[in-house]
Amino acid sequence: MEPTTMPHAPRPPHRKRRVPLWDNARWIAITLVVIGHGILPLIAEDDAAYSVYLFIYSFHVAVFVTVSGYFAKSGPPNARAMRQVLTDIVFPYFIFETIWTLIRFALGGEFVLDYTTASWTLWFLIALAIWRIALPYLVLLRYPLLIAIAISIGAGYAVDIDSTLALTRTFGMFPFFVFGWKLRQLRITDRWLDLSTAVAWRWRAGAIALFSVLLVVLPMAIETWRDLRLRRFMLYDESYEAIGYDEPWSGAIRLFLLLLAMLLAVAFLVLMPRRATAFTAFGSATMYIYLLHSFVLFPLRETPLLEGEQPWWVLPAMIVFCVGVSVVLSLKPVRRVFRPLVEPRARWLFRPEPTTATGTIVLPPDALPPLPDSPKPQKPDARE
Repeated sequence: MEPTTMPHAPRPPHRKRRVPLWDNARWIAITLVVIGHGILPLIAEDDAAYSVYLFIYSFHVAVFVTVSGYFAKSGPPNARAMRQVLTDIVFPYFIFETIWTLIRFALGGEFVLDYTTASWTLWFLIALAIWRIALPYLVLLRYPLLIAIAISIGAGYAVDIDSTLALTRTFGMFPFFVFGWKLRQLRITDRWLDLSTAVAWRWRAGAIALFSVLLVVLPMAIETWRDLRLRRFMLYDESYEAIGYDEPWSGAIRLFLLLLAMLLAVAFLVLMPRRATAFTAFGSATMYIYLLHSFVLFPLRETPLLEGEQPWWVLPAMIVFCVGVSVVLSLKPVRRVFRPLVEPRARWLFRPEPTTATGTIVLPPDALPPLPDSPKPQKPDARE
């Protein structure tokens, strides 16, 4: 008598476990983005503000892009992945670009609906879409990180590449995205989480030393950094010639900044708490912070409130204010209100079934010519 098997109860849908390390990194990185934008009006007259600004920009964008690349999928995109590109990136870009167009028009500007030129922080959405689409093709090649670095350095020599569709930053920061993907292949999360506390703090001591050196060097030569236009190099938004460098070796400056930013990004991740913290839950709201904080800071950017020489306390006050903005925009009530704008589902816009009548290939399979040297399929033996 054959044993009978009891029917299994249906398993609940699998949900990926969020790793606190990455949520901690996400929130601190996006908070540094807010601080960098918040203190921007101060850097022209305040050397301390300019030093803080350069310190933040030496690694914070690299961290933000690296984390995005770490979680990017490099396999052939399926219907779900393509739909996520639309709902998570493309639709929010059109929504917020339209909002910024209406704001400029309400403030007395011309009504020009131009989706090829991103407003303020929206360049990242264009770049992220291009990076996600390009990654599966790039990783088919050998040495994808070296290729991305070559693309970034070469793009700096091309004066015809401008901010249209954020191409300057897309090419310039592409190595950070591929670097994040490369870290994923090395399985650094499991390795790092398995380290003992004592060993982890040895790595953290090195990271602290690295950031300490940077904090000392930047203020000591602040006028030199101004003369060298270091800030403009860190934005990856212009060609070398536009910055004022037409020498053949100008790409070496970008190469140095790329490698330094990658090193600092790793040091930043090493310093992140591995356990859940009071701000870990905020790590899932980074896109809300990124897209909404510019509306909070817009009045400070467009008015002379922070122009000219300011008292010493303005810089720390702005830093505290920006941290507060990041916290508030992470709260659930804010996310609930702005979810239709930041995470539009747009179910009405999608076809009911992701596949067509002929599948993913337009022509039926039997209409395609056979591949060369491919063995003919054999009919199965009826005795098998």
